[in-house]
Amino acid sequence: MNPLEVGCIAFVSVSSGALLGMALGAVLPEHHLSAESKDVVKLGMGLIATMAALVLGLLIASAKTSFDTRNSELQHVAADILVLDRVLAHYGPETKDARDLLRRAVEVRLDATWPSDSRPSRVDVPEGTPLVEGMQDKIRALSPPDDAHRWLQSRALAVSADAAQTRWLIFGSSGSSIPAAFLVVLIFWITMIFGSFGLFAPRNATVVGVLLVCALSIAGSLVRILEMDRPLEGSMKISSAPLRYALAHLGE
Repeated sequence: MNPLEVGCIAFVSVSSGALLGMALGAVLPEHHLSAESKDVVKLGMGLIATMAALVLGLLIASAKTSFDTRNSELQHVAADILVLDRVLAHYGPETKDARDLLRRAVEVRLDATWPSDSRPSRVDVPEGTPLVEGMQDKIRALSPPDDAHRWLQSRALAVSADAAQTRWLIFGSSGSSIPAAFLVVLIFWITMIFGSFGLFAPRNATVVGVLLVCALSIAGSLVRILEMDRPLEGSMKISSAPLRYALAHLGE
């Protein structure tokens, strides 16, 4: 389920809870709405609000950690790409084919995950794997004439393996790290809180409008949290600047 769908479910659930509370407040006997009843409801909702705030903070922390981790890994793989290109350049003109495959692999990834037009982005890019593996095969097929070239070959293989591993970490674990159970419980708690708001709120258009705006704000915040947790998708993707910088300096 994508973040927008979760946001829509949250908005419908929370706003329905507020409206249901207002409907109940209109039909309940007067003694159910006494000051003592209000105090008990406020205490219960205060406890739920505290737990909801803790869960919401946990979700934000988890999403932020996921975003920062992927961003750091992307910077790391971009640095490895530049180092690999320079090592191959020092080896000699025999590595031209390997360097061309490296450039092509970066171009394919950028075009798929950060397209320059209106196409949807893709995290899974199977056409990039043969390019990376072909580049590594080209490096292994080199015949170094001396110790210096043997060191450069081993260094290139080590850096390419590290870059490939980081690539799989970034793009192979791009799913959400937020358990669905947390979202269900959080939305349920917030719905209960809004139900208590509606239970004792005056029944007029202003109150209804404010409650709906609050429900929309909560739904929007959940959408943003979930998008942050998926840093390669949606409107909060990590920047492609490190890869574009690496691409601009390949072949120098």
